[in-house]
Amino acid sequence: MRDLPALVIFDMAGTTVEDRGQVPAAFADTLAANGITLTPDEITQIRGASKREAIRRLLQAGTDADVDRVYVEFRKNLARTYATQGVDAIAGAGDVFKELRRCHVKVALSTGFDRDTALLLLSAVGWTRQTVDVVVCGDDVAAGRPAPDMILLAMRLAAVSNPGRVANVGDTTLDLESAARAGVRWNIGVLSGAHAKEALERAPHTHLLDSVADLLRVF
Repeated sequence: MRDLPALVIFDMAGTTVEDRGQVPAAFADTLAANGITLTPDEITQIRGASKREAIRRLLQAGTDADVDRVYVEFRKNLARTYATQGVDAIAGAGDVFKELRRCHVKVALSTGFDRDTALLLLSAVGWTRQTVDVVVCGDDVAAGRPAPDMILLAMRLAAVSNPGRVANVGDTTLDLESAARAGVRWNIGVLSGAHAKEALERAPHTHLLDSVADLLRVF
């Protein structure tokens, strides 16, 4: 008998939604327009984190109003980029969701984006409540990754209390660190997004896969 989890939680950009560099580009452009220049390495280090929290740290002496203003600019820049360039799901992601749900495994999406941006992505790739059971966004929790808050909220919303029956899938070291803090049984990194294999290998994990399309081989 297959050893299936009760819940699988997937990151979005870079894990289940193609990452063509739109997010770091929009983030870097927004910060540059506000007098903050980051290197590509510095941008990579905050991939997977709450963008609002990252802006708050980078502005340093900025007020809450400053943080809100820059964050709204980032959202507008990203939405404009997605509208221009389009959005696609990672090949095979939808099939994996469908097979998991056919096997009575709940499917959740988690993202450091706010809900408006997440809904933009979901609409663009055609995913609905018939595709996934739960969506958790960065503005739903007090602390973003590497805190385990988004995973714990997804578990609560999916009515799965035992982390030993939960898998988490992501493309950044913060995804893997968050899953480790949540104590999930399957902590799975994918090589389709922000961080290279060498970086993910240094983070806590149980499996590393080329793509989410390979996920069902794990269970």
